[in-house]
Amino acid sequence: MRAMTANTQTKTRPVRALPPLMSLSDAAADRLRGLYQTAHAGQLLRISVGTKGCSGLSYDMGWTDAAGPNDEVVTDRGLTVLVDRKASLFLIGTVMDYQVKDLESGFTFVNPNEKGRCGCGESFHV
Repeated sequence: MRAMTANTQTKTRPVRALPPLMSLSDAAADRLRGLYQTAHAGQLLRISVGTKGCSGLSYDMGWTDAAGPNDEVVTDRGLTVLVDRKASLFLIGTVMDYQVKDLESGFTFVNPNEKGRCGCGESFHV
């Protein structure tokens, strides 16, 4: 067995950058900016993941006046969004979008961690 000396050098692996926790599409940023300037001025959007639906998980969004101790602060396109720390692992790399269709409009999520969705699209699993 060989003894280690104080001047033994160890090779370090290059550190790989982590993907952003979450980002906003242009459409989502435009819609959120409008909400922050009007009906929800002074508030922040908090995103979390809850357990419901046929696939087990769903995206939950709500308004809050300030970041809490369990919030991750995400800043993208000059806007701040809060992510519940418990949802972080489910959301790494997710892009929040805003879509307008003939009969509905709303925020959607493009999540690379999703393994599937229920038929109605309301819930997902990882």
